Amino acid sequence: MTSTIARVAIVTGGSGGIGRASALRLATDGVAVVVHYHGNKARADETVAAINAQGGRAIAVGGDIAEEHTATELFDAAEREFGGVDVLVHTAGIMPLSPIAQLDLDEFDRIHRINVRGTFVVDKLAAQRIRPGGAIINFSTSITRLQAPTYGAYAASKGAVEAIALILARELHGRDITVNTVAPGPTATPLFLDGKSPELIEQISRNNPFERLGTPEDVAETVAFLAGPARWVNGQTIYVNGGAA
Repeated sequence: MTSTIARVAIVTGGSGGIGRASALRLATDGVAVVVHYHGNKARADETVAAINAQGGRAIAVGGDIAEEHTATELFDAAEREFGGVDVLVHTAGIMPLSPIAQLDLDEFDRIHRINVRGTFVVDKLAAQRIRPGGAIINFSTSITRLQAPTYGAYAASKGAVEAIALILARELHGRDITVNTVAPGPTATPLFLDGKSPELIEQISRNNPFERLGTPEDVAETVAFLAGPARWVNGQTIYVNGGAA
């Protein structure tokens, strides 16, 4: 791993799952990383330690990304520590499941506050502060196309995320900043596995030609592509699901 800072990335939700894998993967490309967490500082510190142990550079910064003043600190910290921001990888989100007819509206509001408002806040800040040649990478889900029961509120929130990214890509005309959305399929993360029986997980695993769940590292490869060489990929939602149908 090179010690030269070629680019600087903020990874929200970097304390676990796809966020952690993305932070580690970007670091192998020489990217300095701000690892964001909300409530799991120990895990974020572990990610930072793993990056630094391999010769990379990383710091951990906590906060509620749905609040503009705390989300701003992510960008301020990146500038103080590394000189600026080139990439936003926004993986932070929640996924409570319930049939639409039974979902408590307070839970619906919580989902949309974190998944939609949180995306809007960090994308707004990224649009103001990311340097030319940068990339904004949001996260949706393949569930928006697979229409699985109990995912109604979550899928609705991620449909909004896709719309935000598509419009922001066009609003940044002339800025040399790409905006894309990664839409993973079933991935072996705590967020996905929580509350599912081994039988259900096995059933879901068979719904793609590889007959397995994705891994966070599978998804992180797409993140690294969009964060670096993919300069002609813009305004797209990219499904990373092994061909799930």
